[in-house]
Amino acid sequence: MINILTVEREYGTGAPYIAKAIAERMGWKLWDHEITEEIARRLKCKSELVERHEEKLDSVFYRLMKAFMRGSFESHTDAGLELLDAEHLAGLFEKVILEIAGRGNCVIMGRGAPYFLRDHRDAFHVFLYAPYEEKLRRVIEIGKSRREAEDLLESVDAERAAFIHKYYNKVWPDRYLYNMMLNVRTGDDQAIETIMHGMKQLG
Repeated sequence: MINILTVEREYGTGAPYIAKAIAERMGWKLWDHEITEEIARRLKCKSELVERHEEKLDSVFYRLMKAFMRGSFESHTDAGLELLDAEHLAGLFEKVILEIAGRGNCVIMGRGAPYFLRDHRDAFHVFLYAPYEEKLRRVIEIGKSRREAEDLLESVDAERAAFIHKYYNKVWPDRYLYNMMLNVRTGDDQAIETIMHGMKQLG
């Protein structure tokens, strides 16, 4: 029986809305920003700090500063910040997501969940994508300028792909992980119905 949905996505596909709508209709808990907050709680730091490193590689400057701080007298001042890098977050994502999946009845957004739960027969994995112009339209509609939207579309998915490749040694997106890869150009409502139908058919 399917009681877990993971939603991976290209940036600008409206995935947060789609995931939230399905969670509400199923009566399941949505885990999106909540994962960030849970990791921040465990690291005893602000969620904004976790967000800066989620699904991104550490910059060369950050890695050098981390190496320097490990040898400095200040390195003990904040244990949470000491662990707040992409490498540690990759491990924390897996731990937290496996715990969430163990409770069932959940929708999990991104953060490598399809890979961590690849052997769970109670999980349905979806990847959302769309043509560039459709993603550009959606990002502008949420209030970004055209230049901002173009910059985000160029950078966000590239960072996700680099993060997944470095820390999980996988190509992003790996089509073999997903039960469904869905073009959202036909609209959010159609995407929601298609995903829910697929879940019902499988489980």
